[in-house]
Amino acid sequence: MTHPWHPISGGVTAPEGFLAAGLTAGLKASGKPDLSLLLAPEGAVCAGTFTTSLVRAACVDLCAERLQASGGRARAVLTNSGQANACTGDRGLIDSQRATQAMADRLGLAAEEVLICSTGVIGVPIPMDTLLAGLDPLAAALSSEGGAAAATAILTTDLIDKQIALEAELGGRRVRIGGMAKGSGMIHPNMATMLGYLSCDAGVPADVWQAMVKRAVDRSFNAITVDGDTSTNDTYLAFAAGEPLNPEHFDALEAGLTAVSQHLAKAIARDGEGATCLIEVLVEGAVDDAAARAIARTICGSSLVKCAVHGRDPNWGRIVAAAGRAGVAIDPDAVALWLGDHQLMAAGQPLAFDRPAASAYMRDRAAGAYLHNDTVVIRIQVGSGSGSGRAWGCDLSDQYVRINADYTT
Repeated sequence: MTHPWHPISGGVTAPEGFLAAGLTAGLKASGKPDLSLLLAPEGAVCAGTFTTSLVRAACVDLCAERLQASGGRARAVLTNSGQANACTGDRGLIDSQRATQAMADRLGLAAEEVLICSTGVIGVPIPMDTLLAGLDPLAAALSSEGGAAAATAILTTDLIDKQIALEAELGGRRVRIGGMAKGSGMIHPNMATMLGYLSCDAGVPADVWQAMVKRAVDRSFNAITVDGDTSTNDTYLAFAAGEPLNPEHFDALEAGLTAVSQHLAKAIARDGEGATCLIEVLVEGAVDDAAARAIARTICGSSLVKCAVHGRDPNWGRIVAAAGRAGVAIDPDAVALWLGDHQLMAAGQPLAFDRPAASAYMRDRAAGAYLHNDTVVIRIQVGSGSGSGRAWGCDLSDQYVRINADYTT
């Protein structure tokens, strides 16, 4: 999608009036940053999307309930890293409420205006004395330059932080969108990513903003997978506050919102635990866009496809088999398939292709990890419909097994 947005520095605090902070409170044994705060300007609206898992942390329900009760109004989100605070019984909700009340007191807000997200090991409660002791220095550290510190403090097994900011001129005024996210493992979101936050300095009605965010999430975080596991804590919160934007510019604003969300989503897939490359799947010719995205994510999520990419094996049969089990209609006799520039199938039949060159294409992508050429692109035509869609994932390596086999031991 073409849009007027261009990248700038500043991350989640690039938009006017947003403040953030991140610091080491001692919640993690590693001594790494583990407490983060994002504060939106007065009058902000907030849209949220959340995990659809029936096993979910109390903080997820608390955020959803507060946004529902307020009609999409919130001012701040506190994030603790190190403890998911999921499956911790009544204590999980009590601790989330205590934390937000204490943070609200320091910010001069009502408790209902403060949201909370937690990330870390499931079944481990928040060490509340440690968290509460960190709130005064956290509030004191709030700054319009605090985006990078906040983006670092929300990480767990991530190797890199994930942040972005874009700027455009809409209707003669400057508009900025910023974002940050975390996630590396347990990534197969339904409604959101592991944790993600977006800020925007344009005023938008709450119902319009929620609809924009939902569509952007469907085209970004709901189109990624690392390992097929949906988290108990998946949350994406998007804040908008500022001079009201003329509705004629809503489409352009949504394009920016989608671009930020897709950048963060791809950064999560790119940083998948043990990954050496990003996989992008483009599906064309499906019955509609939703069907195309379903096929694309099924291919990205196939363990066999992921292993083949890691082994630099152009095993096209695994790709087609995954497309066939996505639960949506395809025409097997119309399937055409490309791996980068190498066409592997046409009209449902295999083609002769340069297997060593196709393997080298994937090997070169792995060599470019975290650079601009790290993406293995798979394109598949599944019929003559108008639907198209993309999804992103990563390869599956022995390092993923090692990371998760030793996660709590």
